[in-house]
Amino acid sequence: MSKLPETILLHAQALPEGGVLSPKEFLHLGSRAAVDQALSRLTKEGKLLRAARGTYVVPVSSRFGTRAPAPEKVVQALSNRTGETVTPHGASAANALGLTQQVPIREVYLTSGPSRKLTLGRAEVAVKHAPGWMLALGSGPAGAAVRALAWMGPTHVGESLATLRRTLPSSEWRTLTAARGTLPSWMARAIGEEAARG
Repeated sequence: MSKLPETILLHAQALPEGGVLSPKEFLHLGSRAAVDQALSRLTKEGKLLRAARGTYVVPVSSRFGTRAPAPEKVVQALSNRTGETVTPHGASAANALGLTQQVPIREVYLTSGPSRKLTLGRAEVAVKHAPGWMLALGSGPAGAAVRALAWMGPTHVGESLATLRRTLPSSEWRTLTAARGTLPSWMARAIGEEAARG
């Protein structure tokens, strides 16, 4: 193996599971064409996976063979690299918070950045741009509650909020009620009504 692919591979293998690589970080080693060619060669040899345009990840080896890295780890690494907020979709949040028994079939994440698709082995992961209010409370329980309520919709908001008031830690419930001024009016009204039941 020539020097450039070898150097890229050594760097890639030093990353934790889900760590992402981009051609730009190797431009000090050669021209863009040479870097792209090295990445392409490593992908053809199965030493790297092309997750999206300009984004590569290392497959994980185990005694059962190789597999793609866990989607949540790749999404987290992308978030760390780009500075975007990335969180699980409202359907996942609703399931995790006990508001629905439905388990999402597709892996979908919400981001403050641009929408994109990641291909990780046979799995396709959608990373969709979301409005600021959906991500404003971050990845904690109150933020998950906002995304879950958005996914459940206005028709189920009352029963969902009654459950959330019982199950969320009181500090997270206070965070949610304090943020209602930044939320869509149907959600803000329902949160206010539930909070007033005290």
